[in-house]
Amino acid sequence: MFLTITKITIVKTIYSLLFISLISFSFSASSFAQAIDFQANDCNGNPQHLFADLDAGQAVVLFFYMPSCGTCPPPAQKIQAMADKINQNCPGMVKGYAYSYQNSTTCNYTASWVTSNNLPLYAPMDGNGAEQVAYYGGFGMPTVVLLGGTNHDILWSTQNFVTSDTTAMRDLILNMNCVAGLNDLNNSQSSLTVYPNPSSHNWEVKSNAIKGDYKVIVTSLIGEVVYENQGNSLNNETTISIPTMDFIEGIYLLKIQTEKQEFQTKLMKTN
Repeated sequence: MFLTITKITIVKTIYSLLFISLISFSFSASSFAQAIDFQANDCNGNPQHLFADLDAGQAVVLFFYMPSCGTCPPPAQKIQAMADKINQNCPGMVKGYAYSYQNSTTCNYTASWVTSNNLPLYAPMDGNGAEQVAYYGGFGMPTVVLLGGTNHDILWSTQNFVTSDTTAMRDLILNMNCVAGLNDLNNSQSSLTVYPNPSSHNWEVKSNAIKGDYKVIVTSLIGEVVYENQGNSLNNETTISIPTMDFIEGIYLLKIQTEKQEFQTKLMKTN
């Protein structure tokens, strides 16, 4: 009798564990299609707005670390190196935020964590790290999430980071229009001088190669036209002023079209 009860108990226990495992797997495997927004000052006092970043065409890395986690800084540094290479060709394309898992972690600690690990990509954030970790799939050491697009999509996430993940992240980011057209806009960009760039008020574009009628087009990285103008140049050097006050922070593409040529370069708007 004792043996029979033990077998039944074992069988029930196994079924219970399997049931729990299936529930756990379903929860972790299910994913939310879109990010959750936040708008707050970071731990350095700078205003941050996640959806504004995404609407501007930026790829955003959310990095959730655990205090005193020795395995957390190396993945953050590898992602930083990957992002630095992309940002060299596409300035400001990749942005990051660092959150602690624990809501009780202070802003000073997170700011120190970012600084001491040489991670300037990441804005140190205070607040609802625990809630976000739960939303994006659960606890990991670290949990990493990549967001992008004006639909505020979750492009990729992991709770078990490996070095090859930087390749997957890189390819997803490059597919967001950080492509050959941005890496090599053709030699015509050398015919344009833009100052200041980045700018918070106006871009002044100068060129000695623009002759006759021309059209100015500024687009976001997702191809949305945000500014258009036309003009005519009879001078040896053409100066074009583009106001930026109504632009949100981010990266833009400038095209200047004439009857015979098209000139392109990158612009960056800051607050």
